[in-house]
Amino acid sequence: MKKYFLSIALGFSLLTGYSQSKLTTLWESKEQLPVPESVLYVADRSELFVSLIDGEGTKKDGKGGVAVLNLDGSMKNATWVEGLNAPKGMALYQDQLYIADINEVVIVDVITGNVINQIEIPDAVFLNDVTVDRAGKVYVSDTRAGKIYVLQNNKPRLFMSDVPNVNGLRVIDGVLYAMAGPELWKIDANANKTVIAKGLKLGGDGLEPVGDGSFLVTCWGGLIYHISATGEVKELLDVQGKMNTADLGYNQQDKILYVPTFNSNSVVAYQLN
Repeated sequence: MKKYFLSIALGFSLLTGYSQSKLTTLWESKEQLPVPESVLYVADRSELFVSLIDGEGTKKDGKGGVAVLNLDGSMKNATWVEGLNAPKGMALYQDQLYIADINEVVIVDVITGNVINQIEIPDAVFLNDVTVDRAGKVYVSDTRAGKIYVLQNNKPRLFMSDVPNVNGLRVIDGVLYAMAGPELWKIDANANKTVIAKGLKLGGDGLEPVGDGSFLVTCWGGLIYHISATGEVKELLDVQGKMNTADLGYNQQDKILYVPTFNSNSVVAYQLN
């Protein structure tokens, strides 16, 4: 079967691959979001949490925070959480929001919006993404050190090393998946890996399950991919040189991607068809 590829400017849709997957732009947020790195879709609140670096990605300057958007992209609360440094990936467990922030995991009570704990991870360099399993075990990636840490009862320990450029993490049905540079890994409880897919042109950033065994992956430089359940990698969007595509959020029910544009200071929503 031939593969047809059509690349067009932002605001239109892009068809790709054997399944003819399609992304259509729904909206782009209007109010300035200072360096948005990650979006978390929160279904039961009908909100989007957006982590804001608002400065350098490695600097402890207290300028970072989390904003809240409505599902139409309008601003709900620009200063919901303040006083962070360079917050990146987020994960929600019960009423606690876990945020990767350089060398610590920050925990926010989502009912009050208050920071209730800051857990420093010894030797951490560049914490990037967070995921939580059903039992409340927290995994966090350290991209520049190539490590994955785990927190149990708020106590950190090294889970896995030698994971090159590890970024996006997700636990699905008790199994950890990780973006390791241009590859998607499946990792068991003993830190043994299986390479599910490879060949992403840029290292993977955000990782979200579609719900059918496949995945959506963003690459910070401006690419969005679909990885099928059998490991086929297909490019959905290429906006390199126009904007970044950082750590996405995903609404499985409505098939909507929420993509932070980092240096463009906005979030863009796409419909997946």
